[in-house]
Amino acid sequence: MAVTRSNSGLDVVLDAGRSIFHQKRDQIRQALAKRRVYRTTFFELAALTDRDLRDLGIPRSNIKRLALEAAYGL
Repeated sequence: MAVTRSNSGLDVVLDAGRSIFHQKRDQIRQALAKRRVYRTTFFELAALTDRDLRDLGIPRSNIKRLALEAAYGL
């Protein structure tokens, strides 16, 4: 005779925990990817000379705003 164990309640809790973990992990990955876009955009624009920025029509004071728009759509 085989003995079976039913852990259905525990399985439900563990599955919910895994689901929450994976959701949070994905949110963190997305946030890091957006942050990477922000930093890359910001530092690339900041590295340009005033003349290059003027040619592009970008005041130096708008670099932060443009980086935020590129990364977060603000």
